[in-house]
Amino acid sequence: MDLINLVNEAFANEKAREFPKFKAGDTITVTYKIKEGDKERLQKFRGVVLQLRGATPATKTFTVRKISNGIGVERIFPFMSPFIDSIEVNKVGKVRRARIFYIRNLSGKKARIKEKRLAIVKEELA
Repeated sequence: MDLINLVNEAFANEKAREFPKFKAGDTITVTYKIKEGDKERLQKFRGVVLQLRGATPATKTFTVRKISNGIGVERIFPFMSPFIDSIEVNKVGKVRRARIFYIRNLSGKKARIKEKRLAIVKEELA
């Protein structure tokens, strides 16, 4: 057990990466570094977050689902991955569950998620 705690502390001591807060139902864009031979490029993966899981920073992951050419594609990203360049929240979804696996069985308009409208506070220019 001490070995597991040692690894968790090592991950916790690393540079803490700041990503925006998101939850299941949100539409996000993950910019991911792809290595092809000796070249490296950035690829964007935009989809709906199905779940967040893991308690410690070392084990925390999130699953993103998108539809590509009519086929559902899911990808699991670890939070502490050095290959994640950035995460951008595009829409904040309004769902009543922490894990929305039911979306896998839906298609078309039934697979839509309601958007939560956020109030924008206007700052007065001085």
